Amino acid sequence: MKANSRWHHREKKYICTLCDKWFTSKRRLTVHRKVHGVELLLSCSQLCGRCFSSRSSLTSHMNIHASKYKCTECGKCCHSSSKLALHRRSHSGEKPFECTVCSKRFTLSSNLVRHSRIHSGDKPYKCHLCDEAFCESGTLNSHIRVHTGDKPYKCHMCEKTFSQSGSLNNHVRVHTGDKPYKCHMCDKAFSESGSLNKHMRVHTGDKPYKCSLCNKSFSESSNLQRHKRHIHSNRRPHQCPFCGKMFKTNIEVKRHVRIHTDTKVQKL
Repeated sequence: MKANSRWHHREKKYICTLCDKWFTSKRRLTVHRKVHGVELLLSCSQLCGRCFSSRSSLTSHMNIHASKYKCTECGKCCHSSSKLALHRRSHSGEKPFECTVCSKRFTLSSNLVRHSRIHSGDKPYKCHLCDEAFCESGTLNSHIRVHTGDKPYKCHMCEKTFSQSGSLNNHVRVHTGDKPYKCHMCDKAFSESGSLNKHMRVHTGDKPYKCSLCNKSFSESSNLQRHKRHIHSNRRPHQCPFCGKMFKTNIEVKRHVRIHTDTKVQKL
C-alpha cells in the first residue's frame, strides 16, 4: 500500500509533445508514444523531459533554452521568430485580423476562423461519448475529460491538477505573481491575456455583447446576462420576509424591507 501511495504522488515531469499528456517516467512516456504510432527518439539535452520526432523540431525547441527568441517585455522565450512576433501582440494589443460580420479583431488568423463559427453556427468537432458538438478541437478535448475525469496538468508548487494546460499556466502565476500581459495605454498588468483584453475595453469603449431584446450593449458577457435576468425576465425569486412580495433581485428586496423596518422603528 505504501509503495502504491508513493507512486501516485510522484511528480509528472515527462510530457508527450503530441497530446500534452504528462507522465511520471520516461518509460511510461515511451509506452504512451506508441498510441500515436510514432517513435519519438530525439530527447532534449537540457533534461526537460521533452522528445521530438524530427531534428528540426528539436532544433526549434532548443532555441527556447538558448533564449534565442526572447521577449524583451516579459522574458518569455519562443522557439522561432514568428512565434515571438505573435507573442509580442499580447503586449502591443495589435489585432490585424477582423471579422467581416461583427468587426471584432484578433491577434491570430486561427482565432478569427474559430470566432467565425459563432456566426455560422458550425460545430465540426463532435464528442463520441455524448451528443455534444463544439466549434474548436481544443474545447472538445477539454470536454472529453468531463467523461474521463482526467486532469493531466499538475502544479509543481502545490500539486493542484487541471484538465487544461492553459488553466495550469494561469494558476502558476498565483504562486509567482507574474503579470506578463501589460496594457500599452496605462500602467496596468495582468496574469491572463483574457483579463488584458477585457481591460482594453476601458480605453476603447468597446461593448461587444448586445442584448437581442433591447439592443443595449455591454463590455462583459456577465453584465449582459445580469441585464437579461433583471430587466427582461419575469422571474421574481426574491421574497420579502415581512409581506411576501416578490422581487427580481436581492437588492430590490433590501430596499423594500426598509418600508417595514422603518415603520417599526417609528412605532417604537
